[in-house]
Order: sequence, then C-alpha cells, then structure tokens
Amino acid sequence: MHVNYLGVLAAAVASFVLGGLWYSPVLFANAWVRESKVDVEAAKKGNKGLMFGGVFVIALVESLVFAMFLGPHPGWKLGLGAGFAAGLCWVTAAFATSYIFERRSVTLFLINGGYFTIQFTLMGLLLGVVG
Repeated sequence: MHVNYLGVLAAAVASFVLGGLWYSPVLFANAWVRESKVDVEAAKKGNKGLMFGGVFVIALVESLVFAMFLGPHPGWKLGLGAGFAAGLCWVTAAFATSYIFERRSVTLFLINGGYFTIQFTLMGLLLGVVG
C-alpha cells in the first residue's frame, strides 16, 4: 500500500501544534482544567518528555492509519471531508456516548470534541494535499 510518509509527518506535526495551541491559555486551557478537574500541580510533576513524546507518537499513528484509510493521492476535497467526518462522526460521537454515561459537562465535550474534529479535518486536508 502506498503511504506518503511526508504527508503523515506533516499531519502529525500539525496535530501536535494544534493540540498545543488548543489546550493552551490562549484558547481553552483554563476551561479545560476546570471542567476536566485535572490536578494541575500533579500534572506539573509528570514526565513531560514521556507525555509530549507519547502524544506525538499517537499523532503519528493516527496520521499513518488515516493515510492508509484515505489511500494514495486522495486530493484536498476528499481529505478535508473525510477528516471532518472522522473527527465529528467517529471520534466526537464516541466521546458523546462516554460523556453522557460519565455525566461529564457539555463544555468539556465541546472542548475535546472540537479539538478532535479540527484535528482530523486538518490531518485529512494535509494528507489530501501532501499525500
């Protein structure tokens, strides 16, 4: 199967940068911390290399599998549409099911679901253009 590894890398890097911005004080960090009830002090003590390295490896895996799903040379329209559909209808919808039963807030759902919808849309666009 043909996979454009440059496209996979570009999509993973874009995902990583988007996550850094999305969950930063510039956008949703304060609301996310409040709604997720994360212990910020405990999180500061965590192994940052392991955390960020792990997140980047996950982004690479997501990008690679999504590239395989899209196939060779999908074009920007298919990449964009498939990315949006995957982010909203697969990932965010799956979150919704869990969040309903876990009684998590709508705000947290919108923050996390919004990130994954935009993440996969961006990944699909990049895989469509570069891949």
